[in-house]
Amino acid sequence: MALDLPLTDTAAMLRGALERYLADNPRPGWQGLAQDLGLMGVGIPEASGGTGGGAIERAVVVEALGPAMAASDWLAHHLGAAALARLAPDHGLLPVLAEGTARIALVLDPALVAGGADADWLLHLDDVSARLIAAANAERRTRAMFDGTQLADVSLPVGAGEAQGGDPAAVFRWARNAQLAARCAEVAGLMARMLTDTAAYLNSREQFGQPIARFQVLRHRTADMHMALLKAAALTERAVLAEDQPGWDHAVSAAVVETIDAARLVGEGAVQLHGGMGVTDELELGGLFKRALTIVAGFGPRTVHLARHAETLV
Repeated sequence: MALDLPLTDTAAMLRGALERYLADNPRPGWQGLAQDLGLMGVGIPEASGGTGGGAIERAVVVEALGPAMAASDWLAHHLGAAALARLAPDHGLLPVLAEGTARIALVLDPALVAGGADADWLLHLDDVSARLIAAANAERRTRAMFDGTQLADVSLPVGAGEAQGGDPAAVFRWARNAQLAARCAEVAGLMARMLTDTAAYLNSREQFGQPIARFQVLRHRTADMHMALLKAAALTERAVLAEDQPGWDHAVSAAVVETIDAARLVGEGAVQLHGGMGVTDELELGGLFKRALTIVAGFGPRTVHLARHAETLV
């Protein structure tokens, strides 16, 4: 694992269960994650049928699910359910969300909503209001992304749905930062897998009677890739642990900027070191890199995060 977090008992249990399950189910579907692993209850209070947990548990799950190409829909559901729990801890929808028999997606921007294509419910959040809307009452257009994930453009009727109490502005800020930090954790998992696969390839490929992993120039290249991962992972750990603490905005922005740079360096290096095979469908490497690039593109302009980072330092 790329992230070195102080694991709670729940997080340690989740990590172990995910490692065992993914070893036998490398491309898990919704039912497997919900019924076999009970992951949909993460972030929902135990009193509402969930398993509780917060930032550390979220990071553990997305880091593990990233290489399995299963993190996007899970994270959308998790953030939607956890945000609803923050707004209305006793909401009647929470038990079925925890079971995974109903799906929710968080809508911070109606364009390209992760999990929106298959959601039963949409939680629309901005800095002034929060509304829970039945997905059947919204217009949705599904889009296939570069990495194969399904997102949706959502058109929400004005005033539709059930207005939520609580503090929408605070939950909106939480959701935005939690989403960014979690996606950094997912990219860390993707980069770790790309490095592992690259190391295995370099040790199996021989030239001049020895593995090419012994060539100094390739060792330097992989060392640079590893260092980029370590820096991005360290800042991601800081962003995860800073949740709801002073300086969280700063920590998240720093992690995003470092992850943008690291994802390209590690992904491009892994593809190039595999040669022509790196872009074929025969290897999962190409899919891992495409997923990392899709996440990075979703972060928005690097300059925006640099500016946000600078603002928090003033």
